[in-house]
Amino acid sequence: MPTLILVRHGRSTANTEGLLAGWTPGVALDERGTAQAAALPARLAQLPISEVVSSPLQRCQETIRPLLEARPGLSAHTEERIGECHYGDWSGRKLAELMDEPLMEVVQAHPSAAAFPGGESMRAMQTRAAEAVREWNARVERDHGSDAVYLMCSHGDIIKSLVADALGLHLDLFQRISVEPCSITAIRYTRLRPFLVRLGDTGDFTSLVPREEPAGGDATVGGGAGAP
Repeated sequence: MPTLILVRHGRSTANTEGLLAGWTPGVALDERGTAQAAALPARLAQLPISEVVSSPLQRCQETIRPLLEARPGLSAHTEERIGECHYGDWSGRKLAELMDEPLMEVVQAHPSAAAFPGGESMRAMQTRAAEAVREWNARVERDHGSDAVYLMCSHGDIIKSLVADALGLHLDLFQRISVEPCSITAIRYTRLRPFLVRLGDTGDFTSLVPREEPAGGDATVGGGAGAP
C-alpha cells in the first residue's frame, strides 16, 4: 500500500495571534509560513509524489501552491474530511482565554470524550480523517501502484489523530504528539499494519532550544505556532 506524506500547513496568522482558527475563513499564511511553503518543493524534491490532497482551508491551499507550481503535472485534490476540527463556538477565540474553560481539561486529558459546543467531537474528527486516508490509500494504489507516494496537507490535530491511529494509540494519548507548522510526517501503510517513518520533521531544531520560560504541560489545541 502507499506511503502517505502528511504536511501540516505553514505558520498562519492565527498561529501567531494565538487564535484557535478552526474553519474561520480568511486565515492565511503569515510571512514565515509563506517562506516555509516556498521551501517545501526542495524538501520534497527526491520524492516521486503521485497525488496531492489538501484540506479546503486557505492556509493549506497556500502551503501546497509552491509545490504544485514546481510540478505542473501533479494532480491536486481537495478533501473536506481532512479539514480542521470543527471547533464550533470556540472558533476564532484566543487560546489563552480558552484555557479557563472546563472543557479544556477534558480536551487535554480525555479527548475521546471531548465535543466542542456547536462543533464536533474529537472522536468524529479522527474517524473522518482516518476514513479519508484509507479511501485515498486504495485509490492511489489502484491508480499508481502499491509503492506510490502521495501527499496530504492538513492541520495539527488532524495529523496527530492520524499518527495515533497508525500507531494503535488511543485518542486519549494523541495530545502527547507534536507536529510543527510545515512539518513532514510519513506513514507507510501495508496490508497488515502502518509504519510511522517520520514524525513532525522540519529539518530545523530551533524548537528544541531551551526557552527562558519553559513550555507548559498542556498541548496546544490546533497545533501551535512552532519554533519562535
